[in-house]
Amino acid sequence: MIILNNITKTYGTLTVLKHLSLTLEKGKRYCLMSPSGSGKTTLLRILMRLEKPDFGSISTASGIPFEELVISPVFQEDRLFEAFSPVENVSISAGRFRKSAQIKEELERLLPKECLTRPVSTLSGGMKRRVAILRALLTPSDILLMDEPFTGLDEEIKQRVIEYIKEKQEGRLLVLTTHQDEDIALLEGTLIRLSF
Repeated sequence: MIILNNITKTYGTLTVLKHLSLTLEKGKRYCLMSPSGSGKTTLLRILMRLEKPDFGSISTASGIPFEELVISPVFQEDRLFEAFSPVENVSISAGRFRKSAQIKEELERLLPKECLTRPVSTLSGGMKRRVAILRALLTPSDILLMDEPFTGLDEEIKQRVIEYIKEKQEGRLLVLTTHQDEDIALLEGTLIRLSF
């Protein structure tokens, strides 16, 4: 269980998070949904420990320091190694825990087989997105954080990806941002609306 207490974040004169308090439970799926500029990405970046709040704290109910928990992120931009293949991109983070054959098998569930050994630079935006999602899911972690993971995916692919996420969440806390009500229903997630 992750406890956010009075989280506040300001950029200059703009306050994007103000006295935000949340309790996020292990094994659940939370969907952040609110207008652009209301702090969704900022909150994920704070949870990823890429930014610090100006005020407030994050703790756990277990007593393990939040800083010791392992995060698997999916950023708004894919952050892949463009010259490497999907298999190589996933192996960089998950290869210590999964054999190359297993990684390839998992990738084939969401990508055409002929794409797996091509440089990522030759793939479509939707395919790159799937590689980024697979990389996060196949890397052991305590928390999954996904910033608009379904960008560039058509409806059929998105539904397959969501089913895969639900299968591979494996008891981890999942927090993601979305602009679509239907995503929350498909994920069977808990809605969190951030307000200005």
